[in-house]
Amino acid sequence: MFKFVAMTLFAASLTIAPAASALADEPVIIKFSHVVSDDTPKGKGARLFQKLVQERLAGKVKVEVYPNSTLYGDEDELDALIRNDVQMLAPSLSKFDQYTKQLEVFDMPFLFDDMEAVKRFQRRDKSRELLGSMASHGIYGLAYWNNGMKQLTATRELRKPDDAKNLAFRIQASNLLDEQFKQIGAKAVKLPFNQSYKALKSGQVQGTENTWSNLYSQKINTVQPYITESNHGVLAYMLITNSKFWNSLPFAIRSQLEQISDEVTQVVNKEAESINAKDRENIVNSGSSKLISLTAAERAAWRKTMAPLLKSYEAKIGADVLHAAQLVNRR
Repeated sequence: MFKFVAMTLFAASLTIAPAASALADEPVIIKFSHVVSDDTPKGKGARLFQKLVQERLAGKVKVEVYPNSTLYGDEDELDALIRNDVQMLAPSLSKFDQYTKQLEVFDMPFLFDDMEAVKRFQRRDKSRELLGSMASHGIYGLAYWNNGMKQLTATRELRKPDDAKNLAFRIQASNLLDEQFKQIGAKAVKLPFNQSYKALKSGQVQGTENTWSNLYSQKINTVQPYITESNHGVLAYMLITNSKFWNSLPFAIRSQLEQISDEVTQVVNKEAESINAKDRENIVNSGSSKLISLTAAERAAWRKTMAPLLKSYEAKIGADVLHAAQLVNRR
């Protein structure tokens, strides 16, 4: 019996040894794919992550960055991650509604007063819990990367909710965002981010919503004569990885990667504010679009129009999550 057990353990060691040897000889490859340009907050974050990994884990881990949908686009990047064809993504939180409804809290229009409120919420326990809300699907959340507040663009001035009636707006693949535009009598068209400019230029859609940095980096301001500074929602990403891949990493390497992701997250979120402020100025100075600033009364009218969404999505998102988000506003 002892001989049989010994032989079994020896045979098992032979099957494990090549994997360990391969790990020692070859660096772990992390393919980091995203859909925006290198000069956006997300793009810069991916490059910084790559840089710090190279500095601290050279020979052990290698990060390959694929920007601008060069490897996978909006429509297929999450499937690629689940298959482990890529190991790291930072999709918009709007992309996760097929895996969890709770993250739709970030898509709720006029829920957060400003980015400071968003950041307060992301530090709360309830928000931290949401990072693990997709574990059953093999998706592991590492951090929130912010890109700023969203603005509305269109082919005509949008001051009142009724001004958007009958226009078609490009949106991310989010049912809540679809409902958002239905509330104002508009049509929503779900399109990948890299098709936004073409759709707006051709007239397939007449408006969209996005942050200053995305509007400017994709030249969307050049095909949209009006931009309403609505700050109606937040565009945030979740830095995610494949759960099985992440858990297969040696503890020491995984710990270093987690530390690096924390450092990069702080830089990304600070940089996002700076880039958005600069790109807002760039758009204003370009003269390509007329900037519409909402009065307090006009903003209140938009908030009132969107208010029914809070009630209709309460059961899906969770009353506790929505309540935690509302508490961070300092009105």
